[in-house]
Formats: sequence, C-alpha cells, structure tokens
Amino acid sequence: MTQFKGREELYNVQDVKENTGRVDSSRFRSPSSTLDLLAQHQHSSAMSKSSSSQIITCKAAVIWGCGEPLKVEEIQIDPPKSTEVRVRMLYASLCHTDIIRAQGKDPLPLFPRVLGHEGVGAVESFGDEVDGLEEGDYVIPTMLAECGACENCTSAKTNLCLTYPFSLGGLMSDGTSRMSIKGHKLYNMFSCSTWSEYMVVDSKFVCKIDPSIALPHASLLSCGFSTGFGAAWKEAPVKKGSTVAVLGLGAVGLGVTEGARMQGAAKIIGIDKNIMKKDKGLAFGMTDFINPDEYPDKSISQIIKDLTGGMGVDYCFECVGAEYLINQAIQATKEVCVCVCVCVCSGKGKTIVMGGGIKSVKIDYFPLLSGRTLKGSIFGGLKVNSDLPIVLEKCKNKEFHLDELLTHEVTLDDIEKAFELLKQPD
Repeated sequence: MTQFKGREELYNVQDVKENTGRVDSSRFRSPSSTLDLLAQHQHSSAMSKSSSSQIITCKAAVIWGCGEPLKVEEIQIDPPKSTEVRVRMLYASLCHTDIIRAQGKDPLPLFPRVLGHEGVGAVESFGDEVDGLEEGDYVIPTMLAECGACENCTSAKTNLCLTYPFSLGGLMSDGTSRMSIKGHKLYNMFSCSTWSEYMVVDSKFVCKIDPSIALPHASLLSCGFSTGFGAAWKEAPVKKGSTVAVLGLGAVGLGVTEGARMQGAAKIIGIDKNIMKKDKGLAFGMTDFINPDEYPDKSISQIIKDLTGGMGVDYCFECVGAEYLINQAIQATKEVCVCVCVCVCSGKGKTIVMGGGIKSVKIDYFPLLSGRTLKGSIFGGLKVNSDLPIVLEKCKNKEFHLDELLTHEVTLDDIEKAFELLKQPD
C-alpha cells in the first residue's frame, strides 16, 4: 500500500499536555499489525522508485487560521528534492506544542498549516543525495539536526546545530513547501508535518530506528518523552543520590521522572493537579506526589521544601510553561546559608525549563544572584546522532514504561475528538 486514502487510520492518545494535568496526546496508526506493515513496506518499496517523481494526493489535518478547527482534507505532497525524504506516516502524536501553534500562540503564526511534529513512518522515496536510508526504512522526525562538525555540534554545551539550524519558519531549507492545498502552500510544524498520511522532510531531520521497536513507542521518542528524559540525563545532569522535583506529569514530566530514576536520584517529587497522575508517576519512579490544590495556603516551592527538610531540591524541572511555576521552580531549589555577622545565602540548585507557550516572564532576581541556576532546554539537550540512538536502544530493550503513556485511539477523520479527550482527567 502506498497511500492511506480510503483507509481508516487510528490515533492513540497519550499523556502530554502538562499544564492542566489532564494530559493526553494523540497518535494515528494503521489498523494493520506490524507484520502486515512490514509486508506493505516491501510492496511499497518496489513501487516507490517509479512513484518517487509523482505528486501524491493524501489526507491531512489542516488548520486555516488562529483558533480555527482542524479540517481533514485532501492535500498534495510533492516529490522529495535531493537531500529530502518522503515518509508514509504510520503513527503521529499530539503534543501540547501543537496545541499552542493551533491557538496562534507562536512567534510566527503561519497558516494554512499541517501540524504535528511527533510520529513514526516509513521512507517512501528519497532524493539522490540522501545517504544511509532506503525505501521502507522506519524513521522518526526530529526538530533538530546534528552535522557533527560545527562549533555547537562539537561542544558538549548545546544540541543546536549551526549548519542545520532549528527553524520556526514552517518551510523547507530552500524557503519553499512540499505541501499544497487548493493552490495554497502549506506550512510545516518545525521541520515536518506528521498529521498527514505523507510528508517530506530533510534527511538531516530524521532518525532511522530499529524495526523491532514498537511503533507507538517510537512516536513518543521523537519529542515529548525524549525531551524529559534527556533533560534529566544530559541537561542537568541529575547526580546519584540527589533530590528532584518535576512540575507537570505529562509525557515530558514522566520522561524526566524516568531519567531521574535511571540517574539514581534518591527522591523524585512529582507535582500535578490531576490526582490520576499519581499512579503514572509511581510507575516511572516517582517517590512522592504533590497535588497543589490540597495545600491552598502554601506555595508549591514551600510544599517541596517541607518534603525535603526545608532544604529544597537539587534539581527542579518545569514541564508546563507557566510563568508562575518558573519562579516557583527556582524557589524550590536548594540554598545554603552561611552566617558571618550577616546571613549570606548561596544557592546551588538548578532549574530546567522545557514548557512552551510563554513569550516573556518576570524572574525573581535574588535567587539567581545568590547562585541558583536557571537553564532552558530544547529536546532535552539530546543530540540527534550522538544521543538519540542511545534512547532508542533503551526503548528497544524495554527499559522505559512507555505503555503507561497510551490511553485512547481516535481516527484521523475524528482528530478533533483528540482535543476533546485532552480535557478529560484520564
């Protein structure tokens, strides 16, 4: 099979919307089994060389303007250019970042647009300058690339490649689009658009995966869970025996929890207003759970300090994207007071922020002046070629509890239902 047209595609809903605690994400898949899909890929591989120069008509979820509903419509997908691959999507996830873009809360609100940046698919065709990929290979899209040679790629301090930069422009590197509808060009979500049956993406922004990895799990690793896991593993990094607080137990927050557990954290405090997240957090390694609504007279930072003997935590991860929580995260980290005539507080806690949707934030200055650290993170600090394969190997070896993230399935034609499911506590 080379097209999904006329077939019923399924979306699986997973936990990801961090800020309310009622967190789900959607993903679509073919109703076929993995073995069926492998057989289909072999067939499509035989056809793709003759079809690689053809325009494909397929279904996609299109949004035409800020706040407008998604419409599943037929769009046209151009062939890939020399460094690009065309991918037949098998699963796609709905991330909170996609919701922000749909609402127009974006530095560049670009429409019409096909959203979706989490997913997994099979290579349908590719350009003549693409190396290391064949038709039928399973790949996941990535927001970032890694050339391995630029100043940033050779540094351990950042994962933002200078040769192939992170882009918010919604177009390919040559400034054009490979998608169109009714004569209008369509914008991507970052480097790709996974809410489409087919998409074109630059080969530098995909990662080949082992076909034995469960496809639903692979979709999660293209953004949300990997972002959280990487933040604990690479960005902090969490040290053995340390204390950790995680604000928001969606896919990113649960990724942090899993990463902190694997790094050997002694105490992992999960904070979420949804009591149903407690069992989720425990499954990923959380040791303590806080529902802030149960402490109306205390700030979140004070509750965390109460759980740590008044000290605060070594690391606090803000996975929501709320201005109030960023300052609470900073205040929740450790400070050490030394009294010599006057009392001087020297902070040593580290706060990592990953939540999106904030354009500006007012930061309490003194906690930073006294030595605490505030650090932003994209994709958890993971480098696509150096680090992501390690994450994928852990997934292959079933070291993660990714089944806990899957809750619902809906069809592509009913993708709006996925947004309704986000409002439900389960």
